Amino acid sequence: MLTDAQRAFYADNGYLKVEQVVTPQELADLQAVTDDLIEASRQVTESDEVYDLDRGHGPDEPRLTRIKLPHKRHAIFEQVLKRSKVTEVLNDLLGPDTFLNTSKLNTKAPGGGAAVEWHQDWAFYPATNDSLLAFGLMLRDVTPENGPLMVVPGSHKGPVLSHHAGGVFCGAVDPDDPLFHRDKAVTLTGRAGDMTVHHVRILHGSAPNVSDRARQILFYECASADAWPLLGASSYIHSLGQKLFWQDLQDRMITGQPCLEPRLEQVPVRMPLPPAPDNSSIFKTQESGGAKSAFA
Repeated sequence: MLTDAQRAFYADNGYLKVEQVVTPQELADLQAVTDDLIEASRQVTESDEVYDLDRGHGPDEPRLTRIKLPHKRHAIFEQVLKRSKVTEVLNDLLGPDTFLNTSKLNTKAPGGGAAVEWHQDWAFYPATNDSLLAFGLMLRDVTPENGPLMVVPGSHKGPVLSHHAGGVFCGAVDPDDPLFHRDKAVTLTGRAGDMTVHHVRILHGSAPNVSDRARQILFYECASADAWPLLGASSYIHSLGQKLFWQDLQDRMITGQPCLEPRLEQVPVRMPLPPAPDNSSIFKTQESGGAKSAFA
């Protein structure tokens, strides 16, 4: 699927954009199911296991930050992950044995939908090696006005910056950190059906959506099967116990088989502890942890 030049670009820069990675029918199905999920949120009055609500949400105007775990809400989201060109890109970059950390459908509301402060995914869920990435599949056109993903090229090769404020993990870097080179950031826009890829250690964020359209991006966070999670991260898996963890891992395999010999690499790690008062989502972590906004 990917060319040698694309793989080299990803290795050097920590991100990649792949154009039209789903078929027109796959895209249409994804859009229709997403619209149905958003429509159903009109009756929801507070964030729950499916929806993260944005300020101003109500039956007359659904305003969401996120639909949680979309691969568990409808089969089309799992199908695209496991049996499409998305899968080919995954295997090109991470190898034949891969699993899903999590999925989310960020539906940043128009007219000021919540920003995601600058951070590194690696700060939330470090592992025995950093062969992890996130796909961002654009379900609608993404323009500079509706809060696109921004990344700092090459930052995946650098340090893990502090994501703490006042002694608590806040899930965001301090915009005044001298190691945060925001001036080098690039903005990743595209057409519906395009997909971004970003390395687990790259610095990234997204501004509020100031357009009149929701920004709909489907994110899959994936790992090589030999990248085993470190204890102390915020993932639910640490509370499962050995038997349930093993069963859960089978469910999250995307391609290939689980690996029982984790690959240990010398990678920089900062543990996300102590946790924010509310760490139920990145939005709640950044808000309750007192993150300083880079978009204020």
